[in-house]
Amino acid sequence: MSACAAAPSPVAVTIAPMRRRHLRSVLRIEAKGEHKGWSLGLYMSELSRRDDRVYLVAKVGSSVVGFAGLLFAGPDGHVTTIAVDPAWRQHRIATRMMLVLARKAVERGAEALTLEVATSNLAGQALYRRLGFAPAGVRKNYYAEMGEDALVMWAHDVQAADYSERLTAVEAGIEGVTTIEAVGW
Repeated sequence: MSACAAAPSPVAVTIAPMRRRHLRSVLRIEAKGEHKGWSLGLYMSELSRRDDRVYLVAKVGSSVVGFAGLLFAGPDGHVTTIAVDPAWRQHRIATRMMLVLARKAVERGAEALTLEVATSNLAGQALYRRLGFAPAGVRKNYYAEMGEDALVMWAHDVQAADYSERLTAVEAGIEGVTTIEAVGW
């Protein structure tokens, strides 16, 4: 029986700052992904950059079931990574993490958000569209190990009241409880 089958429905998820102690679980999720993940060294380097990075994990109970990251470059927030353990997909884990990243970006003054998503990842693209992202271009062979292009997506004017309303509406559609640990943010 998978961990997901034993999970309560609706799911209670805790979003917390990523710490070094979470990296074994993060790398385990990375290994289950379709494209080559980041190395331990890269994560360690990213976690040390608290001024211009936000990395978080999603936990159900004490188990890390997802992770995501954002970097700040000028007025933009760039979603650098997001992944959910395949056993926990369909529980809106990625949606919850993206909501936290978007709100953290707005809180820090970002004017726009951007990301790359595999052209075959239709579920991811649908999520990003719900969060106000629109296609802006293609990066050819971005996922070289899979021989796949990336769709570049942007959400502009994220400081506007209607963007906040969009995030609130998306959040209202999530069943279950989302707790956000604010330590160190």
